[in-house]
Amino acid sequence: MKKLKELHEKLIVRIFTALRSEEGQGLIEYALILVLIAIVVIVMLRGAGQQVNAVYSSINSALATP
Repeated sequence: MKKLKELHEKLIVRIFTALRSEEGQGLIEYALILVLIAIVVIVMLRGAGQQVNAVYSSINSALATP
């Protein structure tokens, strides 16, 4: 009976250890996905910013010439 209790305790410890390590891994995966999304958004905003700048420049030049 004592060996069964020790085995049960060891099993519980291993399960909790595995769960903790997987949570850390999941957190890192979410962080990497978040960084990837941020990079994509920054690249898209730079491209859109250049297009908006071109539109405003053409409007400004059209208004400046009578």
